[in-house]
Amino acid sequence: MILSVTLATISTAAASNDAEFYKGKSVTLIIGYPVAGGYDLYARALARHIGAHIPGKPTIVVQNMPGAASLNATNHLFNVAARDGTVFGAFDRYMPLLALLGGNANIRFKPEQFTWLGSLSATKDDAFVLWGRKNEKIKSIEDLRRPGGPILTIGTTAAGATDNDIGVLLRDALNLNIKVIPGYPSTTAIALNVERGELDGQLMGFVSTRVVKPEWMTPNSDMHVLLQFARTTRMPDLPHVPTTREIARNEKELRLIEVAELPYQLARPFAAPPQVPADRSANLQSAFRKTSEDPAFLADAEKMKLEISPVYAEETLRLIQQLAATPEDILEQLRNLR
Repeated sequence: MILSVTLATISTAAASNDAEFYKGKSVTLIIGYPVAGGYDLYARALARHIGAHIPGKPTIVVQNMPGAASLNATNHLFNVAARDGTVFGAFDRYMPLLALLGGNANIRFKPEQFTWLGSLSATKDDAFVLWGRKNEKIKSIEDLRRPGGPILTIGTTAAGATDNDIGVLLRDALNLNIKVIPGYPSTTAIALNVERGELDGQLMGFVSTRVVKPEWMTPNSDMHVLLQFARTTRMPDLPHVPTTREIARNEKELRLIEVAELPYQLARPFAAPPQVPADRSANLQSAFRKTSEDPAFLADAEKMKLEISPVYAEETLRLIQQLAATPEDILEQLRNLR
């Protein structure tokens, strides 16, 4: 009883101190992608509500820092951003795996050392899908499996981004007839080029498509989904579209897919820099949890058609550690796909 009272007193004192620290201050939320993409939409939704749950109720200032599939923002957050609890960020779900694979001299962060807040989505009601134009040559994923068959040209952002790395995995590990063209600044830019006919399709979150390109989901759309990634079962909305695991031809391919899909349990990650003082990191993590359960935030997310299935700080770190424990032979296979 005495111990519980003491802990409660310490917790109350820490919150009180943080309230004084944050009062009248601004907290910066860095987003590793341009405005209007999926990561930006999730982060801005969080930004509108999380300030009310941080002691002292600071103002949340959003700063987009695009570049290199959010690697620029991730490096900045780890090495440059203030470590006093006044900065946190959102970056690509594949950044932790990219760091663990190694071989990229531009990576200057260690994922396990971030102050993890959590993820707004574990992809429970979402999928990463391969969109393609409807045509006579490519009616299903099987058309892309035929040796010498039609080729689907897709645009991607950059190495380390989900769309690019999954595109390469589908092309090189599963031998789908896909041509990957990287270098686009955002998913919206890729979608525009698809609509112009310069590309045949793209990889994008199903929920993000509802927000970015809802017209693709209409019955008369020129687009259709060929494959769903990051699913153990088919989405109810896509009962006739196979999952990537379903089209794996052997155990080796299945193992690669399972590891590549693991980051989707942290589909919309948020983290602060390393070495944030313990009381402030605890309050940021608590604020993230409270926001993800806040009825006002959830109503906002529902209005925006965002999928919310939160993962909190401890589980996030456990998943990062699980990634780090990936057998070396699988990591080597993934490296060879890059």
